[in-house]
Amino acid sequence: MDDLMEKAKNIHSLFGLPGKVALVTGGGKGLGEAMSLALAGAGADVVIAGKTLANAQRVADRISEMGRRSLAVEVDVREADQVTRMISTVVKQFKRLDILVNNAGVADVKPITEFPLDRWEYIMDVNVRGTFLCSREAAKVMLPQGKGKIINISSLQGSAGRAGDPAYAASKAAVNLMTMSMACEWASQGICVNAIAPTWCWTDLTAPYLGKSHFYQELQRRIPAGRAGNREDLFGIVVFLASAASDFINGAVIPVDGGAIACDGFPIVPS
Repeated sequence: MDDLMEKAKNIHSLFGLPGKVALVTGGGKGLGEAMSLALAGAGADVVIAGKTLANAQRVADRISEMGRRSLAVEVDVREADQVTRMISTVVKQFKRLDILVNNAGVADVKPITEFPLDRWEYIMDVNVRGTFLCSREAAKVMLPQGKGKIINISSLQGSAGRAGDPAYAASKAAVNLMTMSMACEWASQGICVNAIAPTWCWTDLTAPYLGKSHFYQELQRRIPAGRAGNREDLFGIVVFLASAASDFINGAVIPVDGGAIACDGFPIVPS
């Protein structure tokens, strides 16, 4: 049997994560919780990091119930010393770090002329500075290992502006280009850096907006799939990017958006 056929027979093993150690920032709720559970479901041990320890601990407990090792860590990703301590804690407890998901993020929308500077700085600090600090410190562990996966959570908004959004959209555009720069530098050393760019997904944070019928109907019109995303829509992509199946993918920003970025959002032209 030729080598290619032998590899094809074992294709499912490419997607498994047994023996891997993952760290998910902002993993205590929303999309972070979903991706943490997905990684655990694929066989990884998962460290849940977040600003609210109780939320992180709740998800860590759920992962333990799945039969995987887990740990909750309190961290403010804006603070370099806290990020360094978080990475050190992971390595001390698990002896390695294979997967980092930079999910911690914040958003706000209001008229640009009324947008407070301190709020703009906060959003940029969490979304951009936090992603940089966590990636930098994780890479210091992954580079000696000769292997690692860094998955940055971007947004569809990183590719398009919108009224009232001088900070979040800009921050996610920065995450996209930072993803590419990190990939350029680390790909030859075994680290894959990619980003996931979701559209609106149902979470506790977005439910008050998606629950408004006029807004949701407009969203449905703009998304070819006809709905907002669900948290489990990120299961497959995060496991894929964390696994050996994506070892030759670097610097990609992958939309999970029901086709929204492929469509201009205008209604069908009447016949």
